[in-house]
Amino acid sequence: MLNTINAQEIPLLRSEIELLMNERQSMLMVVGAAASLIAELDSRDLPSGAIKAAELLSEGVNALSEETLQDALSAVHAKIA
Repeated sequence: MLNTINAQEIPLLRSEIELLMNERQSMLMVVGAAASLIAELDSRDLPSGAIKAAELLSEGVNALSEETLQDALSAVHAKIA
């Protein structure tokens, strides 16, 4: 019985892992694009209403680990100097 349950769960777990990996890739692309945008922004050129949003976005990007940020930049083929 235990082998039957495991045999049924394995395909479900595989599909869930694949779904999560696809979602991670999508999120990395969004974060990479956001990091590229932040790197190019000049806060003096932003409308006052956009400054808070840019600050929140930059705080989120800055909180990422170096490895995750590099993965995100790679996902959109971007480099930040």
